[in-house]
Amino acid sequence: MASREEMLARVRKALGRSQGSRPPVPEDRNQVLGSLADVMPAIPPDQLLPKFEEELAKVGGTAHRASSREGLEGILRKILEGLQASSVVLSQNPILAELNLAERLRSWGQSVLIWPAVDEPDEGQDAPTGEKFRAASFEAQVGITGVDFVLAETGSLIVTSQIEGSQLSSLAPPVHVALYRRSQLFGSLDEVLERLPVAKQPGQLVPGRSVVFITGTSRTADIEQVLIRGVHGPREVHAILVEDSCF
Repeated sequence: MASREEMLARVRKALGRSQGSRPPVPEDRNQVLGSLADVMPAIPPDQLLPKFEEELAKVGGTAHRASSREGLEGILRKILEGLQASSVVLSQNPILAELNLAERLRSWGQSVLIWPAVDEPDEGQDAPTGEKFRAASFEAQVGITGVDFVLAETGSLIVTSQIEGSQLSSLAPPVHVALYRRSQLFGSLDEVLERLPVAKQPGQLVPGRSVVFITGTSRTADIEQVLIRGVHGPREVHAILVEDSCF
């Protein structure tokens, strides 16, 4: 068996380096990004949506496209009716209010609760706690949210507490439906990270400091590698592209 030094010598030889030499340090960030682009080429703008839908399907998610208000309602009704759902929780994402989604869902006979939803305090008690919404999230069949970003290269949905409020609506119900716009679609993780809110000073609190990357359905496997969906989160994830013509 080769010794550690012998193995390291073989690695140095393969890399064309001598003992004690160090790899060159890039002078600027653009040089680093340029080298990464050689490994993972940038996704062309016109391929962002197909790439996201392709990657989402690989991780068990379902992609939809809505080009009109009627088309969006048709997609949602099909999902709800297929589940025989009767209760839905919504995040506070503005896109849901812009689409007047809560009122529409109620007109279909759905029980709807929107974050922030708080308990009515009994006389003499402290301020409401929001326990009502937490309980409803675990009882609801469907949770509907918007997103902060959509990541094409991995088929991921990125949601933050700054935009969504409570993230239970994307985690607790067995089915998660996320609405997004084309402007929220990005190709690489670098692009998403650059846009996430960060603290300007050490110890400074950041609004929406809870960030969740959702990549497909919840999946787990036991020691026999039997795949089970929905143990630690939704067993179904639907991502609906909402075109500007829907508003």
